[in-house]
Amino acid sequence: MPADFAHARGHQLASAFSAFQPAPNDLFRAGSRRWFLQTGMAGLGGLSMAQLAAAKEASGAGSGRKKSVILFWLSGGPSHIDMWDPKPEAPAEIRGPWSAIPTKVPGLQLSEHLPLQASIADKLSFLRAVDCRASNHTPITFQAGNPLARRTDNGRDGDGWPSMGSVVSKFRGPNHPDMPAFVGLAPAWKADVYEAGQLGPAYAPVNGLDLVGKFGLPKGVQVDRLQDRESLRASFDRMRDDLDRSDVLNKLDRYNRQAFEMVLGGNVQRAFDMKDETDATRDEYGRNSIGEKAILARRLVEAGSTFVLVSGAWGYFDHHGDNVQWGGIVKGLTPLMPHVDRALFGLVNDLERRGLLDDTLVVMMGEFGRSPVINKEAGREHWTNVMSMVLAGGGLRHGQAVGSTDSRGYDIKEGLVRPQDLAATVFRHLEIDLQTHWISPQGRPTPIVVEGGRPIPELV
Repeated sequence: MPADFAHARGHQLASAFSAFQPAPNDLFRAGSRRWFLQTGMAGLGGLSMAQLAAAKEASGAGSGRKKSVILFWLSGGPSHIDMWDPKPEAPAEIRGPWSAIPTKVPGLQLSEHLPLQASIADKLSFLRAVDCRASNHTPITFQAGNPLARRTDNGRDGDGWPSMGSVVSKFRGPNHPDMPAFVGLAPAWKADVYEAGQLGPAYAPVNGLDLVGKFGLPKGVQVDRLQDRESLRASFDRMRDDLDRSDVLNKLDRYNRQAFEMVLGGNVQRAFDMKDETDATRDEYGRNSIGEKAILARRLVEAGSTFVLVSGAWGYFDHHGDNVQWGGIVKGLTPLMPHVDRALFGLVNDLERRGLLDDTLVVMMGEFGRSPVINKEAGREHWTNVMSMVLAGGGLRHGQAVGSTDSRGYDIKEGLVRPQDLAATVFRHLEIDLQTHWISPQGRPTPIVVEGGRPIPELV
């Protein structure tokens, strides 16, 4: 099988999902009250909701300020040159098909297809010298914030290192005891969400788009229909009555009961209830998959989740060329950028209006950049020398480009940012001691920040 065809076929099989509209994969598949009692209880044990409840108690959940992180994962490797690090003076085969536009920050330019981010550039930081040499076509390295966590294709991917979200789940916990600390909103879970490694299932992310056995929402609830909640509320009320009339809860141990109460107590219901979101808000975020997930992420952090990961679709920024599923730069990236542009714009503005921006760190990134020279298929290849990412909020210093690349976008020129520096920045924001260790199964103290990681100095 030709390599290009195999690559395209792999994308097709792994994702039948459109980045532009909610998909069947987004269903919260759950069933009847009987189903809730059967698979719900099984899920509490097998999928560790009870362990999560115990972990929350151990972590001192709910104390301190409600600080949180929302991570946009642009799966596939977004092109730094065509988005956040334009090279308008470079030859055409490097600078690409689009012009650079000015932003609200004097001297800072972005792609012409990111006008909304340009309009709020004073609230954003564009990290243009991110070292991604340890990364691969996987979320492992950057979602772990750890160059030692790598794809190895030997059955030991990540080598036991946990994701940042799982570290947060263990050492910070949720901001409200009825909410999960770490939630993923991604249609391709294994491809786009890195989990807990050796920290274990107690600190694994909750799948916000497939809550079977965890939060047991009734059947047919879809992300794009979360505003229609009367039947959901009635179903929960009936479920509560049935449980109250039985001795089911009395037979559960304390943590299993607490996990049930996470569902029946109302906070989870309210977080997923978007009926009070105005048309103006939904328009501001964008009425598409990543925009609606961004609204849901904001609702989750408002309700008390600490770390929420948003992914639009698996691999949708993998723009090798017009001969593969996601297309090249013009055909593939052009329609995506307005959605990403609007989702970040809407979220930052909404958090600011609500007084949540300083307490919410927003990160937008993928796994690596893309090659400086456009190939014969009108795309760019994987590029692990350097990539860009965007940060907002978190009480950090914004309105700047941090670091730079050479004139071709080929390599880092100055202002190096490493995966471990991102982790240190995230953990500092969440007030987690950077010297914290977890204990490996071999009994060894293992640091949450490796290889000299430090908060990005230009931001703090």
